[in-house]
Amino acid sequence: MTIAFIQARMGSIRLPNKVMMMVNGKPLIEYLLLRVAKAKLLDKVVVATSVNSNNDPLVSFVNSLGFETYRGSEQDVLSRFYEAAKFHNATTLLRITADCPLVDPNLIDSLIEEYFNSGSDYATNTLPPTYPDGLDVEVFSFKSLEKAYKEAVAPNEREHVTPYIRYSGQFKIHNTVNKIDYSDRRWTVDELDDFEVVSNIFSYFHPDIYFDWNKIIELENLRPDMFQKNKHIKRNEGAEITDEEKLQKRDSKTKDI
Repeated sequence: MTIAFIQARMGSIRLPNKVMMMVNGKPLIEYLLLRVAKAKLLDKVVVATSVNSNNDPLVSFVNSLGFETYRGSEQDVLSRFYEAAKFHNATTLLRITADCPLVDPNLIDSLIEEYFNSGSDYATNTLPPTYPDGLDVEVFSFKSLEKAYKEAVAPNEREHVTPYIRYSGQFKIHNTVNKIDYSDRRWTVDELDDFEVVSNIFSYFHPDIYFDWNKIIELENLRPDMFQKNKHIKRNEGAEITDEEKLQKRDSKTKDI
């Protein structure tokens, strides 16, 4: 069974409750779930969140849309994914983070096909990235996840789920590369400036929510002014700074608005 697990929580340090922030009457998590569910090669979409009570509203909303949820560890996200995959009998997993509401179902299907055709243990479009930040997708086997779950010990490996699979040298890795390098484009939501850009995109295409990612490229080339707000933010910045630094950055940003 091929299942997309959406990693989501309400307690994001830099932008708390971002998954429930509203754009045109819908929270970001709804856009993400509906877009992911359009992928033809998925059997199921599950939101993997934590047992922390502040995620109760998220779980209730996701369930109201007809999607399933799984709740596990707040910090040991690797164990959360392993337990969720085991519970749902997943043989192939996709990991998509909730800060990527513009992830494209056609891109998901393409990566799943490449994963199976390559015979790899793990496939992604981020090693190195050539797609815009916010279209990140990872596909891997349950066996690979189980091995990582049993052997990974570093805090970074437990928090970010796949570093052990990506970098331990024990797995066959496949990376899909776009013909044009768009890795400098930023369509993810980590900070308020990101939210403004993503809001601009959804508002431009409203009421259509299933537009192709190439349409966003065309829009950015046509209206670069709509994409300027978050140009200063470094890709994967959140994975490289400590929680204390994230808090300081958030507090500084809050004082400026």
